[in-house]
Amino acid sequence: METLPWRKPCFSFARSPLISSPSPSIRFSNLPRRSLNGNLFVLPLALTRRTSQFDRKFQFAALKHTIPRRSTVVWSSQGGAAAYPLSGFQIGSRIRGICFYMVTAVVAIFLFVTMVLAHPFVLLFDRHRRKIHHFIAKLWAALTIAPFYEIEFEGLENLPAGDAPAVYVSNHLSFLDIYTLLTLGRCFKFISKRGIFLFPIIGWAMYLLGVIPLRRMDSRSQLDCLKRCMELIKKGASVFFFPEGTRSKDGKLGAFKKGAFSVAAKTGAPVVPITLMGTGELMPAGMEGVVNSASAKVVIHKPIEGSNADALCNEARNVIADTLLLHGYDVHHDV
Repeated sequence: METLPWRKPCFSFARSPLISSPSPSIRFSNLPRRSLNGNLFVLPLALTRRTSQFDRKFQFAALKHTIPRRSTVVWSSQGGAAAYPLSGFQIGSRIRGICFYMVTAVVAIFLFVTMVLAHPFVLLFDRHRRKIHHFIAKLWAALTIAPFYEIEFEGLENLPAGDAPAVYVSNHLSFLDIYTLLTLGRCFKFISKRGIFLFPIIGWAMYLLGVIPLRRMDSRSQLDCLKRCMELIKKGASVFFFPEGTRSKDGKLGAFKKGAFSVAAKTGAPVVPITLMGTGELMPAGMEGVVNSASAKVVIHKPIEGSNADALCNEARNVIADTLLLHGYDVHHDV
């Protein structure tokens, strides 16, 4: 089969029993990936079974010293290897990623100064909700994302009236979820890994906002976090949980942990489920250096009330899962 001019590889190995040209019928998305010189590397299972450790080292060395840096390396399941130049779309996404972080850093520096100046008054008059700080955070998020993507909101009327305390829960797709949710302008406290508080400007601003620190895999820290959440709700503030515990690696909705729903059941606060869509396409998990061209959608569902944590958890997940399925997304059903 003749290769079309715009599909010809800029580099390929000679044919041999182990290495052949890539077949267009191979589905590379199902093959295991590795990183090489910052580019995509797809390693076939057949190659790992049919070659020795020495052969694999030789092939890695050959690729490392021969392939141009601005290339994507692809292996077929038949043992083939070729490097294709990065498309304009990929390069554009990387440039957008660099610009995104430049914008967010510059905006954060100026607004952080405002937060510092306002902080003494916040502690005196609004220690728990910190409305001024959350308004500044909303401004920061809105100014950062405005040049890069648009957000469509649905169900804003379902937000609790008068900023009443509630437990907000959402699926978690991307690093951009935080920016997207901050544009709602609600005074909810996120839960974040303790190490992020050490980041200059961003981490310090999180401390001023009252973000709740957490040490993962530390049962005592998790218990303290839940106690802190219940205290904040009783004092009029809201909290925000990603019940999956981390960003989805495959874009599918995962199992929900019950911590958020235990807080709601014990305090009597309503649970407000939120469905996020599109942020995973904008900045996929594990690819925080790129910002693709896409848009995001936020769906706020009707509050759920109850005193049974398990029932609240199941109902909230079902509502979010149904919305994702309706919009063509997939969910894990074996949870």
